[in-house]
Amino acid sequence: MKRFQLIEHTADIGLIAWGNNLAEAFANAAFGLFSIIAELKPVKGTDFRQIVISEDDPEALLFEWLNSLVYFFDVELLLFKKFDILYFDSRRLTAVCHGEKYDPSRHHTKSGVKAATYHMLEVDRGRNRVRVILDV
Repeated sequence: MKRFQLIEHTADIGLIAWGNNLAEAFANAAFGLFSIIAELKPVKGTDFRQIVISEDDPEALLFEWLNSLVYFFDVELLLFKKFDILYFDSRRLTAVCHGEKYDPSRHHTKSGVKAATYHMLEVDRGRNRVRVILDV
C-alpha cells in the first residue's frame, strides 16, 4: 500500500496519506511531512520523543500532531522517520517518534515546512485517509 502522495497546491505542498486504519494514516502523514523536509534514508532511530495530544475532533488532532512534529524539527532539530502510534481515537493520540538530530554533514534538507494548515484539511475515517496542506 502506498503510504502517502504529494499533491499540487498553489505556493504550498499538499499531502494525502493512507493506512490500514486511521492511526496508520496519521503515522504515514508524519512520514510524508518529514520526507518533504529531508531525505530520510540516512536518518537513524537513535533519539525518540513521546507525543501526547488531545483535541476536540480528528481534524484538530491531525493539525496539532503535524505541527508538534514541525516544532520538534524547528526547536530541537530532530528528524523523525518512524512513528509508533501507541494510542489513537478520534480525540487523542499518543505516539513515540524515532529519529535523530539533524547533522548537516549527513542529512540533506529539501524544503522548509512552516506549519500544517486547516485549508482543505480532511480526515476520512471511512477510507482511512487524511489530507493536509503544508505551508512551506
